[in-house]
Amino acid sequence: MAEESESKQSAVESMMEKISEKIHGHDSSSDSDSDHEKPGSASTVQSKIFRLFGRERPVHHVFGGGKPADVFLWRNKKISAGVLGVATAIWVLFELIEYHLLTLICHISILCLALLFLWSNAHTFIHKTPPRIPEVRLPEEPFIQVASALIIEFNRALKLLRDIASGRNLKEFLTVIAACWVLSIVGSWCHFLTLFYITFVLLHTVPVLYEKYEDKVDPFAEKATIEIKKQYAVFDAKVLSKIPKGPLKTKKV
Repeated sequence: MAEESESKQSAVESMMEKISEKIHGHDSSSDSDSDHEKPGSASTVQSKIFRLFGRERPVHHVFGGGKPADVFLWRNKKISAGVLGVATAIWVLFELIEYHLLTLICHISILCLALLFLWSNAHTFIHKTPPRIPEVRLPEEPFIQVASALIIEFNRALKLLRDIASGRNLKEFLTVIAACWVLSIVGSWCHFLTLFYITFVLLHTVPVLYEKYEDKVDPFAEKATIEIKKQYAVFDAKVLSKIPKGPLKTKKV
């Protein structure tokens, strides 16, 4: 009888161990499944986050990811501060002091040529070696690349203006008209150099601030975008939809 009771107890203990193993195995599998699901859910949440201008890449990649992006985003503070300082000095020189470009070039040329000429002729009296003036040649490839890039962008702008003028997209037409009107008002307030300097300063301040506070700016931009779309839908329903449009010509097959 004692042996039978011991065998029954061992059988019960083995059954309890198997049940506990199954329970622990199910819990670990569920934990692993939840761990696998968490990164996926986080990635889906990140993909659904609204980004300004619909961008999917970091701000540094949007600016090209090269040295200009490093300058605009202050990756090297000395270079960025130097570029901004030179631009500020040029603006102060030409806008505030009202110095003319041709006059500045001539004065710099006179000063440099006079110093080099005097040094070249006076080296025998001051017992110093004459200055070594290097031969300067500008490479052709950078200028060709810049010219080709400008031509491509100029042709793209002409094509866009042609499409707008042909009446294919009323939204783009109103956008261009509003932009030109705003630029004409801003142009009446200040000179072109001041406008260029303001744009240059904004390029050196707004992107780096946006990169730093993008998590706070993007939700506000999302709300503003939704509100603008609502107002445009109302304007489209009340005004744009009532504008008569000419009949579309059937295309010949």
